[in-house]
Amino acid sequence: MSDKTKADAGYGKLGLCSGCGYFPDYLNSHRCTPGDACIRAHSGRQIDRFLRTNPDEAHLYLADIFWERRAIAARYAPEALITPLQRDNDEVVRRVVASRIPLDQLATMSRDPDREVRLSVASRLPEAQLATLISDPDYMIRATVARRLPHGQLARLAKDPEREVRKVVATRLPPFALHMLANDPEPEVRAVVAERALPGLAAALLQDPEWWVRLAAVSNAPLEFLEPLLSDPEAEIRDAAKARLAEANAA
Repeated sequence: MSDKTKADAGYGKLGLCSGCGYFPDYLNSHRCTPGDACIRAHSGRQIDRFLRTNPDEAHLYLADIFWERRAIAARYAPEALITPLQRDNDEVVRRVVASRIPLDQLATMSRDPDREVRLSVASRLPEAQLATLISDPDYMIRATVARRLPHGQLARLAKDPEREVRKVVATRLPPFALHMLANDPEPEVRAVVAERALPGLAAALLQDPEWWVRLAAVSNAPLEFLEPLLSDPEAEIRDAAKARLAEANAA
């Protein structure tokens, strides 16, 4: 039995091979398998397996009518060919493009309506261009920007309306600049400040109304400020102060 006869008997009956330009050559050379790796299937898994095996074919599907086929093709096609898909009407396609497009073209996608697209942009955009996303309406985008901004620009997010963004800023500001967040309305932010504060600021935070902020400040405050904490209403703070004083006396 010839290879074509075997292919017809074993796979043609599934219907997907009928009229396919890759049949029977790709099937016989194990470059596709109906039900497992097939460009004509309406299955992302099968499409991906086909294009993973045959990446040179990906560019042929960048304008396909099926959004998932376009999105998967964009993963494998040459970067130079996926630029037009920045404006694709499907956000999944644009997410793939944002994750692969050359950096010098990425800024054009910074105002994409889809959050995940902008997250990809924020995670890849050159530092010099990150400031364009500081006012993004989505706090997750701004938090991503805060994780990557140069230290000299972090102060611009110290008053961000979202607590999670300010927490990121507190983890990255140089210790000498943490005073900008020492009076933050959220104790979670102040606790991050206390963990990293220089001695003078840490001493001030020992008076914080929230016990976990005071606890975080214990390890950085000067020893002479710890004695009053031995009477703190919170046992964890008393124990932390006592342990640090004992360690200092033993040294």
